[in-house]
Amino acid sequence: MTELIQQQGNRLLVRGEMTVETVGALLEAGLSVSIGIATEVEVDLTQVTDVDSSAVSLLFHWLREAQARQIKLQYSNLPAALVSLATLYGVLDMLPHDLHAAASSSH
Repeated sequence: MTELIQQQGNRLLVRGEMTVETVGALLEAGLSVSIGIATEVEVDLTQVTDVDSSAVSLLFHWLREAQARQIKLQYSNLPAALVSLATLYGVLDMLPHDLHAAASSSH
């Protein structure tokens, strides 16, 4: 299985699907791959190929985990489908993200 999360310094690059089929593995990998002493982490979703509603839940789980560790978490390059789901659920503004990257991520 391909590595779902790759660490690049304080940046975590998520790859592949963020769906009910992969959320368990993503939860396991999660922020544990990250940065023991970092105070800021970027989660880059550029290479995410598919999402469903479980992706929204996963982002909130990672956010809670980061807050518990006193890490400032920022999401970047949200896929258009994820932006759409988060908007539909009324939670997009609750996710710390780069609006410009989200707007330009409709591949």
